[in-house]
Amino acid sequence: MQKFMDLLKKVRIIDIIIIAGVILALVVGFFTFGNFRQTADKQIEATSKVRFQVYIRSVTLTGEKIPLVKGDKTFISIRNVPYSDLDIVDVQADRKKIVLPTFNSKKVVVVEDVSQADSYDIIVTLEDTAKITKDGAVVGGNKIKMGLPITLEGEDYRFTGIVSSLHILSIPDAHGVINNQSTTYDVQ
Repeated sequence: MQKFMDLLKKVRIIDIIIIAGVILALVVGFFTFGNFRQTADKQIEATSKVRFQVYIRSVTLTGEKIPLVKGDKTFISIRNVPYSDLDIVDVQADRKKIVLPTFNSKKVVVVEDVSQADSYDIIVTLEDTAKITKDGAVVGGNKIKMGLPITLEGEDYRFTGIVSSLHILSIPDAHGVINNQSTTYDVQ
């Protein structure tokens, strides 16, 4: 008993912390390898093509053409973290509009805003392969959801927009058969 008490007097607080950390790591490892704890790679249910739209508001363009072109690639950054080049599937650009009342108070007219002649709203459709989880599609380590800020960058442009819709193009079922029905998460 005396030897045990002498040993306890020699043990420092840092030694106790290290021993507790090692025991904790062993317990977590046991539960992880025993399939009691779900790790990140086990949460991925499938890999699928996704198509999402990025809405870019009030872009001022004084040139003759819009720099985003269908069929080209654009480099994206998600939450200021560089990701990859993605294919541009579609580009829709529309000049800023205003609503004007008519003499008949029950009707209004939508016309181009001449005070903002060079201002456009652009919707860019991008396509990528994503990991599908219970929470949605994951692209570049980030969950792609509506409202997510994304930066599109090319040779002569850098635009920041938000994800406005998301379509999962095909999802393999539990037997590996691809379901070609499009799953849509956009609000219409």
